[in-house]
Amino acid sequence: MTEDVEAQKRALRAELRERRRTRTATQRDEDTASITRHLIEFVQARKVGSLAAYLSMPDEPNTRDFLEWTQTVGIRVLIPVSRDDGLLDWAPYDGAAEDTDVLGMPTPTSELLGPIAINRVDLILVPAACVDRAGMRMGWGMGYFDKTLGSMEASPPVYAVIFDEELVDSVPRERHDMPVNGVVTPGGIVTF
Repeated sequence: MTEDVEAQKRALRAELRERRRTRTATQRDEDTASITRHLIEFVQARKVGSLAAYLSMPDEPNTRDFLEWTQTVGIRVLIPVSRDDGLLDWAPYDGAAEDTDVLGMPTPTSELLGPIAINRVDLILVPAACVDRAGMRMGWGMGYFDKTLGSMEASPPVYAVIFDEELVDSVPRERHDMPVNGVVTPGGIVTF
């Protein structure tokens, strides 16, 4: 990675973190309702029976209301569990107790499945710092999702869940960065 790209990513991530921290409670509630509605419509239209998603952190676009809905309709959901070696294991989401992984990310306490469990899902929802209009995703710098997506022989559609202003014209890019097929935002769904 060149120092220039690294510096660009670091500055952009800092700006995006600050924007997320300053969102009002009203904005968060409105965004959550919209994102949840769009995700429900999206999976219903595509008849998704299983998906990989993540348990959102407080400053992230909220996926938890959507995940609760998946449990009421019988959609199987796998949640990532970070490992020390930079790979992701997966755990079925059951809406019950939560724990944290080696990075402090929330995870279910259900059975731990290996990295290849994700190969059998219909859709993958990933977090992102931002995504550009060509579908290039910039994460938060750990590389877990880039490694996972890059290792899959045949990936189902991958959509990042972001706020509207995080769909940008371009993002700094490195060779290992993986694109997404689209984004889900409070404003709607964009497919690239």
